[in-house]
Amino acid sequence: MKNNKLPKLIVILGPTATGKTGLAIKLAKKFKGEIVSADSRQIYKEMTVGTAKPTKKEMKAIPHHLIDIIYPNEKFNVALYKKMAIQTIKDIQKKKKIPFLVGGTGLYIQSIIDNVIFPEVSPQKEIRKELMEKTKEELFKIYKKLDPRGAEFIDKENKRRLIRAIEVCRVTKKPFWGQRKKGKPLFNILQIGIKLSKEELKKRISKRTKSMFKSGLEKEVEDLRKKYDKLLLLQTIGYLEWPSFPLTTKENKEVKKTIKYHTLQFSKRQMTWFKRDKRIHWIKKYPEAENLVKEFLKN
Repeated sequence: MKNNKLPKLIVILGPTATGKTGLAIKLAKKFKGEIVSADSRQIYKEMTVGTAKPTKKEMKAIPHHLIDIIYPNEKFNVALYKKMAIQTIKDIQKKKKIPFLVGGTGLYIQSIIDNVIFPEVSPQKEIRKELMEKTKEELFKIYKKLDPRGAEFIDKENKRRLIRAIEVCRVTKKPFWGQRKKGKPLFNILQIGIKLSKEELKKRISKRTKSMFKSGLEKEVEDLRKKYDKLLLLQTIGYLEWPSFPLTTKENKEVKKTIKYHTLQFSKRQMTWFKRDKRIHWIKKYPEAENLVKEFLKN
């Protein structure tokens, strides 16, 4: 292994609702590790139920990092995430513990494993104000003209990411995707991906959605809407599907159905992203992951 002299990092990834957190906690407990979240929604305070954050009980006393670190109306981007995550990983390694980078946000994960250098462009108020008025479809068309290569990979359902990509293209006068460069490797990395059948994934998404409703998702969304009004961040799965409050029983059922559908579509987009990386070891059961980690840490 060409990077075997570098400090070790284990990545647990995969589409939403596949059981990444549960697997990572089990592995971290066995191999004396700590978890660093790679979830672009769980970083936000007050967004708890809709982002399926693990509870203290579920964490099983394993330290979790980069969860609940900023408020929904604060500025944040992948470059800031990368800086914080690298520092956190190094801090864990200094304690002679194993860092587990866990999540489903492909860009966050790639920023660490490939040490991606991002173009430094500060937020442009006027550009953002103009783009905010447009639909996701209109934004994707604009971006496709500016950066055809990047349009093949970007999540076209993610309005915030589309706006940022267009912003960078306009300011730098260059395609956004081509400006992202890989730096020197920082870690010796093992990537483990969880892959489930479509039917199993549907069951898990359905179960998780029901659990969210029982845990007070409607109240959380209502509170966030009152506090942050039309914040772009709330145009994300679990939050965007709610028409008004309070809901009738019929509307409630419809929201639940729509969240399940959107989540399944999102998981497909996540798999499309992850499939490009041939370094990922795909597993279905815990023993496979345990054996991979044992072998990795032994070498």
